[in-house]
Amino acid sequence: MRLSSALASLYVLVQFHVAHARPASTGFVSIPIYRVPSTGAALHLPPTIVHQQHVNRGIRRRELMRGAPETPDHELFANIQKRASTLAPHLQKRYNHPEIVEILAHLAQTEDTVVADSKPKTLKETQNGTEPLESVATPFKGIVTPGKKPTFPHTLGLDIHSGQRTLDVRPSQDNNDIQTRISHAKALTVPDLGTVQIGTPPRDFVLLMDSGSADLWVGSETCRDISDEDGECAKSHQYLGPKSSSTFNNTKQEWKIQYGTGAVAGMLVRDHVRIAGLQLKDFRFGVAINETSDFTPEYIPFDGLAGFAKSLISRQRTTALVEVLHAQKLITAAITSYKIPRVGDKKNDGELTLGALNPAKYDPKTLVKVPNVNPMGFWEAKVGAVKVAGRDLGWGNRTAIFDTGTDVDAIHKHIPGAVSDGEGSWILPCTNKASVSLTIGGREFSIDPRDLVFLPVDPEKPNGNCTSGFSSGSIGGETEWLVGDTFLKNVYMSTNVGTDEISFAKLT
Repeated sequence: MRLSSALASLYVLVQFHVAHARPASTGFVSIPIYRVPSTGAALHLPPTIVHQQHVNRGIRRRELMRGAPETPDHELFANIQKRASTLAPHLQKRYNHPEIVEILAHLAQTEDTVVADSKPKTLKETQNGTEPLESVATPFKGIVTPGKKPTFPHTLGLDIHSGQRTLDVRPSQDNNDIQTRISHAKALTVPDLGTVQIGTPPRDFVLLMDSGSADLWVGSETCRDISDEDGECAKSHQYLGPKSSSTFNNTKQEWKIQYGTGAVAGMLVRDHVRIAGLQLKDFRFGVAINETSDFTPEYIPFDGLAGFAKSLISRQRTTALVEVLHAQKLITAAITSYKIPRVGDKKNDGELTLGALNPAKYDPKTLVKVPNVNPMGFWEAKVGAVKVAGRDLGWGNRTAIFDTGTDVDAIHKHIPGAVSDGEGSWILPCTNKASVSLTIGGREFSIDPRDLVFLPVDPEKPNGNCTSGFSSGSIGGETEWLVGDTFLKNVYMSTNVGTDEISFAKLT
């Protein structure tokens, strides 16, 4: 049986924010990235379930990359249910909240999930049983650590988000809708957001930045929620059309996109887009006329989405943002470079740069360039060797989107204290000292032992057992891995559309 291993999430969701304009002659530009914390009372999910949500998302990403059939929602939900059933007794009691119990019980009875009306409802225990709770205000709670102000021209800081995924619950008079809550339970991932200016006069749009897609879209002034009987989109969101922008031009060309959770459809348009002080005139992108309730409620903190993969996978058949910036000579090359921050370092030094590599962030003597071996518009590299605790496992035929469950087993056999949970994932000592390294382009890159652990199984025992950053799934080829920020936090990575190459270097 083929299995895939995932090192957290490879596809870093980058965000844009307003930055001061700098001379375009520098040939590169960076955009501030930030995350939005939630407020209010929160219901913490078990860390193992949070971990499974990351794995589920990796599975959907991998299917998109290979054009494979989508795993049914009920199978992904069953993965979460299995996690809940394997919790230790004292943890089962702690997390035996009616909201979680009801969702998991429903998932055991049905194979279909329907994105229903606008806002998910929940239940609250009282002395008289249960009472309805109002819609969640936001699906996440956590701590945002602002990144340091970059000194490299046209470079932006990456903010660090930490904390558990949560369900936010409050009292209400209305009944609950289990189907909608299930839809959002499967989508508990922290979005990375940023702001761009669109239209004339320019207005701020908060966008979710996604390196696993290639299209940009925002809501239309005629937006309707096709999952809601009322069909209304949230009034708190920003929308685009001829009423708000004098330079708006509808091309009358239709487009649609189906994501792992949710779908949108609308028209391709042209309008001015300003990003980090750089203006793209008559940029071609989409406005969403029909949206599912994954995007329309007021508690959804973004107005649209922007993609960073190659234009080859554009569902709109448009040119990706970074490629347009290069074509208009606003950056010297269609390059995207990443320095992913680690909260434990307390340096807050994450950055994303467009058009160049920031030499202050990597050791130039360690820089290697390798060809992209993925023909579908994503980024994938060959891995020449894999070592665990200094021992070479003899694997010279892997590729770095990172796969197979047999690999996962072999890796953990060389990590002291590692134990399989019987459901495709492994448990490690939170104090793990063993390192894993990957050789790419002839250069060995080590993963810090801290990055091999995900979250403590029991949050009250941070030095006890933790879930592993390596997990298995049911997709991918025999020698493919899906790589995430477990690895990327340890390297400086850059992608170049023009040369179809990926660069890696050790951090300074």
